[in-house]
Amino acid sequence: MPITTTDPRSGEVLRTFDELTDEQLEERIARAAAAAATYRLTSFEERAGWLRAAADILDRRTDELASLMTLEMGKTKKASAAEIGKCAAVLRYYADHAGAILADEEVDAAKVNASKAYARYLPLGVVLAIMPWNFPLWQAMRFAAPALAAGNVGLLKHASNVPQTALFMEDLFREAGFPDDVFQTLLIGSGKVERVIRDDRVAAATLTGSEGAGVAVGRTAGESLKKVVLELGGSDAFVVMPSADLAQAAKVATVSRTQNNGQSCISAKRFLVHADVYDEFMAHFTKEMSALVVGDPMEEGTDVGPLATEQGREDVEGLVKDAVDKGASVVLGGERPDRDGWWYPPTILTDLTEDMDVYREEVFGPVAMVYKVADVDEAIALANATRFGLGSNAWTNDSEEQERFVRDLEAGQTFINGMVASFPALPFGGVKASGHGRELADHGIREFTNIKTVWIA
Repeated sequence: MPITTTDPRSGEVLRTFDELTDEQLEERIARAAAAAATYRLTSFEERAGWLRAAADILDRRTDELASLMTLEMGKTKKASAAEIGKCAAVLRYYADHAGAILADEEVDAAKVNASKAYARYLPLGVVLAIMPWNFPLWQAMRFAAPALAAGNVGLLKHASNVPQTALFMEDLFREAGFPDDVFQTLLIGSGKVERVIRDDRVAAATLTGSEGAGVAVGRTAGESLKKVVLELGGSDAFVVMPSADLAQAAKVATVSRTQNNGQSCISAKRFLVHADVYDEFMAHFTKEMSALVVGDPMEEGTDVGPLATEQGREDVEGLVKDAVDKGASVVLGGERPDRDGWWYPPTILTDLTEDMDVYREEVFGPVAMVYKVADVDEAIALANATRFGLGSNAWTNDSEEQERFVRDLEAGQTFINGMVASFPALPFGGVKASGHGRELADHGIREFTNIKTVWIA
């Protein structure tokens, strides 16, 4: 894929960037390694000051940056602004908490025949982050904030359709006062990622992306004996039981399925509704989805903008067509509008069966698949009938059902009576084909540290 800014509203290519040559890439890695040797010696207090300065810059430049993000990948400008605010929050979170999270952990020295014994968290060095376009600032920031707070150096290989947002991040950390080369953006294609991972000066890698990319990065990191964190796709279940507040569940279901124009790994995609309340929930859900405004993402009143790429729109269309050809019913939407750009309407599908591709695949667009279930057992079985395991929702006011869903849903996250979301203070990640390792919270900052045992006689 060429490294370009392309307006999803029209398909117009606005800017094209040259990929780094092999010589330029070598220079960047060398500079990162040199920076790592000294940056690891900085204090938590120094790093915290730079993180807070970066957050302040984001606050000041929100409108400008929100417009850029919307221009590059089509999310609504109000969603872009909210994403920027979330990035400022995670920077401040690690500025406030990194020192305590990574403080030495002392143990009872007498029990290990020592005068003193403890575990110390030390930075690994240079970490490569391979990031996607759908949350172009947040995805990269939830890596960068804890990695830099821990004393690591970051190399960012961002998606090729958000190059200006990627370059902004390098400028951001430089302007905030971080030492030179502590965070660099690499304008390279996927073909050069393996070389970077295998480089002896790169200590670890993290990827948010597709299953295929996860397999490739995981294989390369494994062959190089390097730590890797993978956050891959999701096909989250949204279970609605009879005791739920159906009107509220439908409102949240609509936001979850169509946030970011339906392009979120942790958005609800499969809606599993108890037979006793199926018709009532569907009435609420269809009304909410029908009321969404599809339009220019720069405009304040828009709820859903275009999909980010032409290929993404084709993938969604193909999955919907396959389902309809095999007997699925289209309750709402289902056909692209006749206009320039990569638009796709909010869509609801029912009468779904196992032979349809949507039963197995992640649909990365504003398409909801609704299933009718007889009881909690069928809901859990159907929710788990996927190779993915990222997030999950359950709507019930029955305490026993709540415990069943917490215990038995195969996912890295289960939210009861609320929408799955990421928070700086909570670990984020999945199981099964949705990846391994965790981002955010205490767990995320410790992923790229050497947990060193110290024993003193």
